[in-house]
Amino acid sequence: MVMHKEQERYLQKEVLGTRILNQARNELYLHMRFLDLALGSFPVRPGAEVHPAGTDGGTLFFAPDDLLKLYQTGRVYVMRLYLHGLMHCLFCHPFYRKERDMEYWNLACDIAAESVLDGLHLKCVHLPGVFRQAVYARLKEKLTVLTAGGIYRELCRMQISGSELMGWKQAFSVDDHSLWEQEKPPSQVEQNRKQWENLRERMEMDMETFSKEAAEGSKGLVEQLRIENHRRYDYREFLRRFSVRKEEMQVDMDTFDYVFYHYGLSLYGNMPLIEPQETKEVQKIEEFVIVIDTSMSCKDELVRRFLEETYNVLQESESFFREIHIRILQCDDRVQSDAEITGQEELKSYMEHLTIKGQGGTDFRPAFAYVEELLTRKAFYRLRGLLYFTDGYGTFPAKMPPYETAFIFIKDNYRDVDVPPWAIKLILGPDELSE
Repeated sequence: MVMHKEQERYLQKEVLGTRILNQARNELYLHMRFLDLALGSFPVRPGAEVHPAGTDGGTLFFAPDDLLKLYQTGRVYVMRLYLHGLMHCLFCHPFYRKERDMEYWNLACDIAAESVLDGLHLKCVHLPGVFRQAVYARLKEKLTVLTAGGIYRELCRMQISGSELMGWKQAFSVDDHSLWEQEKPPSQVEQNRKQWENLRERMEMDMETFSKEAAEGSKGLVEQLRIENHRRYDYREFLRRFSVRKEEMQVDMDTFDYVFYHYGLSLYGNMPLIEPQETKEVQKIEEFVIVIDTSMSCKDELVRRFLEETYNVLQESESFFREIHIRILQCDDRVQSDAEITGQEELKSYMEHLTIKGQGGTDFRPAFAYVEELLTRKAFYRLRGLLYFTDGYGTFPAKMPPYETAFIFIKDNYRDVDVPPWAIKLILGPDELSE
């Protein structure tokens, strides 16, 4: 009888906890209509293993006793708990844990989620936080937008530990991340991740169109959405845009017919009827230009990482022909250097003795004018394209060049820049450069 009453009371707490979180969701919906799809895709369910609540990337689980105590403290804490968990899912925090320091990653995700909540000018989720604001200010000295990935790299660089790390955890920890560590079927993880990415893209579109007025007080959320919604690119695939088709001396096994070859051997002993072709038509990189923005706003570390990644791609034998022609220009408000690369050894030597020159203002026009001069002098046989690594703050040329052009930005230091309609805009994450 006693056991039955205990079970009944616990079931009542579960029902009450579910009602509390559903009420929080309804109130959030009234204040932030642009969250309607995300809120509708984030169900709640009792689960005693999380304290006070936590998400597995699809559902918000809660411990009934803990949630009721939190509700007694104040409704605003419940609102923030629900919205905090939703931000984790919306930005796919539970799905990017591999090969990371879990302590720093969990903290980085909490800071990113809380920065969005603290940037919302809504009474229902507002909590004073002088210490949190001081942390945001410290991180924004290095980061334009407080994304989880950027914050994680800064935490690793700062190597905070001991009492300071404990203070940061106490200030930003809201939910339980233990469910992130549970093994799940890869198909389920991928399905959840794609669902949230699709919701995030639709949400950004809604905030920029139909709900633009309602989203005016959500600048931090808009900035994170804009950055996270830029597709991740395979840099090797991107460089193939600048490749040409040409025959090269190598056995073409793709056109080789094993049936006729084997038939000839069986019929005439050691005389095949057909042999593989000695030349093969391949599509590889032959000629293009790399321009490095060496202005004050572009950090040396990012410039080097971009060049290293480009070098890693180009040094692979399948990426370019034996004879290549690459020009690497360093340019701020004028062309500072021009390095001509015709082979792997020259490219390797350039990387080993790389010196950044410039640190002036940013103007894209001198680099394009210089390349136009090279074309006039017949310095190129078949120039396919130009890659311009930059932060985007400069004057673009008005005239479309006779080759493909791509402006490449780093995601964590990126603010939306409208490149000319004839140019490609590529946003790479620091993780993609370091992989």
